[in-house]
Amino acid sequence: MTEPYAGGPPQRPEANPEVCDVLVVGGGINGAGIARDLAGRGWRVVLAEQDDLAAHTSSASTKLIHGGLRYLEHYEFSLVRKSLLEREVLLKSAPHIMWPLRFVMPHNPSMRPAWMIRLGIFLYDHLARREVLPGSRGVNLRTHPLGAPLQDRYTSGFVYSDGWVDDARLVVLVAIDAQAHGAEILTRTRCTAAQRSDTGWMATLKNGAGQARLLQARALVNATGPWTEAFLRGAARPARGEALATRSLRLIKGSHIVVPRCFEHDHAYIFQNPDQRIIFAIPYEERFTLIGTTDVELDGDPGAAHISDDEVRYLCEQASRYFTQAVTPADVVWSYAGVRPLLDDASGDPAAVTRDYLLETDRAAAPLLSVWGGKITTFRKLAEEAAEEIGRMLGEPRHAWTQGASLPGGDLGDWIGAARRPDTDFERFVRAVLARHSWLEAKLARRLARAYGSRIERVLAGAKGCKDLGEEVAPGLFEAELRYLRREEWAGTAEDVLWRRSKLGLHYTDTQRQRVAEWLSGADQARKVA
Repeated sequence: MTEPYAGGPPQRPEANPEVCDVLVVGGGINGAGIARDLAGRGWRVVLAEQDDLAAHTSSASTKLIHGGLRYLEHYEFSLVRKSLLEREVLLKSAPHIMWPLRFVMPHNPSMRPAWMIRLGIFLYDHLARREVLPGSRGVNLRTHPLGAPLQDRYTSGFVYSDGWVDDARLVVLVAIDAQAHGAEILTRTRCTAAQRSDTGWMATLKNGAGQARLLQARALVNATGPWTEAFLRGAARPARGEALATRSLRLIKGSHIVVPRCFEHDHAYIFQNPDQRIIFAIPYEERFTLIGTTDVELDGDPGAAHISDDEVRYLCEQASRYFTQAVTPADVVWSYAGVRPLLDDASGDPAAVTRDYLLETDRAAAPLLSVWGGKITTFRKLAEEAAEEIGRMLGEPRHAWTQGASLPGGDLGDWIGAARRPDTDFERFVRAVLARHSWLEAKLARRLARAYGSRIERVLAGAKGCKDLGEEVAPGLFEAELRYLRREEWAGTAEDVLWRRSKLGLHYTDTQRQRVAEWLSGADQARKVA
């Protein structure tokens, strides 16, 4: 995939082109979010993603809904405030896949003075109104259980709030909502060419089987993440020879490692490093700790990004500066790397490059909107602003609607009544699921509740007992769930199921993962025969 958007002129299928209002290219969080917002405003929307939903950057984040405490050092107060305002909006919209998380920052006097940290955390507490998340406080690490996993030299620290998100599932839920509002979601479908004219865009979409489809759109959204610039210089064809790419991206690789659990409590840690960067150590999938991230300039294909040995050593060394029990490369059970498409702002240090986004509009002919940069926390606001821009360019502005809307599975009212707090609401929901389906084993019930929220009944499909769920293809993974994921969540491969729709791959052996792959392959063959 060295040239993901290279291709010749549009090849016309025999049929007349289909028509839509907006073609969104890119199925990461921003593309899915924009498609959802536009569809909810009544636009006819088609989203085309060359791989699986969230196949790249949007499934390789640190999985935080956060303001970005360290961005305050770079004076990005507007970005931090915007992100802080979005935290609770998102937490309330999908309490099954997002929840509050408390962070512990051990104080290291050799890094930043205590007064600077207190000031930063004070600003963090007060730049935006909080209803759900508690404020910060100091902590004595010599006596508090939060200090138990840490080396004795860390005697004091600070505790503050942010949020956690299952990033890949967030993208899928946003896409489901887009589809529910009328958008067409095309995965494993590449936009090989998009010819611009004064009246619209003529795009050629090619699926994994090589079948071409011609689509005529009034406007085009380029939400291709790390490929934003490449798309404008490759597949997108100008109307009159004008240059479409006016910005440059810096592609910054962020890598993470997963190791056996380093501590027993439910808080996360934020560690300051001698290079002025920070890393997180976060409770992960019950039995593990997620450690990341790095900031490494990337040259080459974003789709081929992978963690390097140097990055593994770096993350282990920095975590070992804090934990009593050293973290070594031999402890790593899984790792992943993603590429952040950041606006090139001429910063020398990759960690200092802005995480804010820019929506660039081009009205030289048919409307074009390109998304430059961004972070997962601000996806809803970015999508709202993008939809407003599209409406203005098409001359038909329409009202925003996502501010208080639940994501699919996030409205638990039919199960628990009125919402109170996202975290306690989810626990009430789990109890309600167990009460309604007493035959479900508690661990399985919790996992299904976490993944699907109030859509759990669509997964269970009327089952009255485990035997009704079909074969147990791998521990805790039944045919009923696999059928649901294929039918309603665009899952086609074992990787889609085990590493994006879930993280079950982390808990399974090679043999068990292979069984899932074989089941999906068999189901695919049966579908083709039918």
